[in-house]
Amino acid sequence: MAKLKENKNIQDQNPSKADVVGEESKRVDDDTQNQEIDHEAKSNKKNKENHTVTMETIAENPNNISPIVGYFPSGYDPLSNKSVTKLYKNVKRNNRLQLVVSPNGSQVDFVGTNYSGEATSAQLCTYSLGVLDKETQTLKIVPIAANKIIRLEPRVRESEVPETEDPETVKQELTEEERYEKMKILTQMYSSKKSILQARKLDSLRQQEDTGNQEEFDKNIAGAINKEALEVAVITDNARNIPPHDLAATTPQLAYPLDRIIFSGEWNYLLDVFELVKAGADVTHDLYPSFVCNRSYKLEHIQDENEKKRLAGIFSFIAHLVKFKDKHSMDGVSSSKHHKIPVILFQKFSSMFAITNSKRLPDEKRDLLISYVLVLTLFADDFRSDLSDIAKDLRMSAVTLRPYYEYLGCKFVREKNVLLATLPVPLEFPTLRRKRRR
Repeated sequence: MAKLKENKNIQDQNPSKADVVGEESKRVDDDTQNQEIDHEAKSNKKNKENHTVTMETIAENPNNISPIVGYFPSGYDPLSNKSVTKLYKNVKRNNRLQLVVSPNGSQVDFVGTNYSGEATSAQLCTYSLGVLDKETQTLKIVPIAANKIIRLEPRVRESEVPETEDPETVKQELTEEERYEKMKILTQMYSSKKSILQARKLDSLRQQEDTGNQEEFDKNIAGAINKEALEVAVITDNARNIPPHDLAATTPQLAYPLDRIIFSGEWNYLLDVFELVKAGADVTHDLYPSFVCNRSYKLEHIQDENEKKRLAGIFSFIAHLVKFKDKHSMDGVSSSKHHKIPVILFQKFSSMFAITNSKRLPDEKRDLLISYVLVLTLFADDFRSDLSDIAKDLRMSAVTLRPYYEYLGCKFVREKNVLLATLPVPLEFPTLRRKRRR
């Protein structure tokens, strides 16, 4: 019995041939699996490339159009079928764009616009496009306006695109008086006590201004100003899209009365630039337009405090107008994000420039706002104004801004290779050219 037990122990210590073969096979499988994992890891490592790049941020240029991005919510791949891409611009309103992608051999186009649908919603964040050049190892980052990101929807090619916008996508605009009354009601219902008091003060200022204009009108009728010249001035004031003006003025200061641009009760809300200079702080470009920053030094040389407040108030009013324009323009909303406009002025601007439900300035109101800015730049520069920095603030070129000055009755002179806008009196406006009908 002892011998049999010993033989059994020997068998337990020496596995069978089948067990050895199974063990070897398992090792081979493990080795093969490990080799596959190593090969996959090496492959992934090989596909990942490391680049040491130089980042270059390209600033916005008013002379160049920013990139336009079109995306397909349907998942269509435009590279799969040699699609043709076309961009259309409205002849009368060059800020309206339509992007059309036409697949080869298909009767369906993908169409999107920057003035309807998703592109008209409020911009909640900013966008940029990065392009990596592997040869130069440079990463160029270009800003993209929110209304340049267009949603492309399928549309049958045979169906004609309507020339007018879909009435369901564009809400009917209110008149200036209706908009003011609507805002007044909303302020009374939902605003704080401080905002309600400021709104009442603004309403009082408006009534005083209307009363003052009526008294001035009656005075002029009595004979202080030539009646015929007054009639021409009133008609021109209604017909031309410019600030209030006097065609019979004998000095540039009276051609565009400053008290009809900045009301008497508004100067107390325009002390920010004055307080900065008084405290010895700098007027920096991150808070104020270039025009204001480049001329803030003038305040240091003015001894009379009232005159200094007057010029500083003009600077502040220009800054608020420029930032208000940026706030309601897709290409400049980011620069106005942290700028605070006093409520009394914000309500005034909203009423004057007819902000629509889409939060954008209508073209004619944008031109009116630019005219107000340019008139104030003339006051700030003693009616000899350089175009370069205010053009940059308005995101325009000096060439495109020049007709706006001319429309106000300005003439241009050149001094030391610098083009200056002047305002001769009495005002003479250029004749509006009308196209002949063929």
